[in-house]
Formats: sequence, C-alpha cells, structure tokens
Amino acid sequence: METLAKDRKEKESCQDKKCPFHGNLKVRGRHFKGTVIRVFEKRIVIEFEHLNYYKKYERYAKSRTKLHAYLPKCLANKIVKGDSVEIGECRPLSKIMHFVVIKKIN
Repeated sequence: METLAKDRKEKESCQDKKCPFHGNLKVRGRHFKGTVIRVFEKRIVIEFEHLNYYKKYERYAKSRTKLHAYLPKCLANKIVKGDSVEIGECRPLSKIMHFVVIKKIN
C-alpha cells in the first residue's frame, strides 16, 4: 500500500521549487475557497463572496474579493476556468501573489 503512494508521488513530481507538495514552499496563515475566473501560465485569479454588516443601516451587504494565487506545475493541467479551488497563504511570491493553490474541489 505504501509503495503505491510513493510511486504516485514520484510520477506526479513537478520539480517546481514553489510547489507546496514537491518543493519547499511553506503554506501558513489563512485559507480561502473560491471560483477560478482567470487562468494564466503560472497563476490563477479566484473570486469569492462574503457578507459585510453595516451597523448604521442594520443590514448586510454582499462583497466580492479577487485574489491571485500561484499555480504549481503539477496542478496546471487539472484546473480550468469555473473550477472551485482552495488556496493557502504563503510568503510573498510577487507584487500581487501571496497565495498558492492547495487543491481542486469538486
């Protein structure tokens, strides 16, 4: 049983230093789930909605947030526009990327 898991890990190895599974990038902090709205070569843009409460009006308002996340090579072929994904916070990878894709959600 363990040998099958090791064989899969070796086959799916992406040789990417910024991959949280095969490289040395540490995932820490917040995690978000959202829908992919754009896919680039090495990053994706996700969007998710949340509710903000306004005390003055005693109402909730919907807000949307867009986040850019690094896309590891081992997940690049699996993720397309419209998929649900989970991203996790990591060290700053560029000016706008502070998250990395962890997994695809069905």
